[in-house]
Amino acid sequence: MLIDELLFSAVRISTFSGARLLTSASGFLYERSGRLFLVTSRHVLHDAPGGHHPDRIEFVIHTDAVDLTSWATLSILLYRDGVSQWRQGIDSGGEVDVAVIELQRAVLPPTAVLRPFSAESCAARDAVFAIGSPVLVVGYPLGFYDTVHQLPVVRSGAVASAYGVRFQGKGYFLNDARTHRGTSGAPVVVRSDGPFPWTLLGIHSASLDMNTREDDFDERLGLGCVWYADILETLTQPSGEAP
Repeated sequence: MLIDELLFSAVRISTFSGARLLTSASGFLYERSGRLFLVTSRHVLHDAPGGHHPDRIEFVIHTDAVDLTSWATLSILLYRDGVSQWRQGIDSGGEVDVAVIELQRAVLPPTAVLRPFSAESCAARDAVFAIGSPVLVVGYPLGFYDTVHQLPVVRSGAVASAYGVRFQGKGYFLNDARTHRGTSGAPVVVRSDGPFPWTLLGIHSASLDMNTREDDFDERLGLGCVWYADILETLTQPSGEAP
């Protein structure tokens, strides 16, 4: 059975307060200099305006690339001694809705099947992706996924704003795709050449809408914010080193 490696990059994240399940979201793996990180939207881990304050997360890792029913659940505490364990970013436009948590390889199953993105598989800000270029969003909309094989689903979309330009001064571009709650933190990718034939453009954060929209007359905008992937280079920088 040949499974696209992209599906081993994304993970389903469940947030908890104690033993109480709160929400489900999307995330993916990122590797830098041998260190492994879990990437998702910052609001998945902490959202003060929404009253969302989980204290731990769980996600699933496959342990056999052939038998997809073989997997393990990992639990990660979000706080230690009252200190948050994730890194989040800020830039000239304000807070960046992306967060990373470093994973200790010692806690991973010895046969873990991992396909993390890396700096080499991230798109450069000056890369050229024309308006309307097709993209894929790999995640778990409304918590939906292949429950037998623990695999995500893929939605198609298109670049909907000038790629490389900070939309309305924020560090993201727009994607025209059908996304739902639970897609927050999903990787947005395009097919490319190379051993790992996917390029990471960014991290899906949220869907946009207009408060002038009338439910009886107007469909939702169907546009989503995708934070540029280069934020990961900053968030995974070793302490004490310049980005």
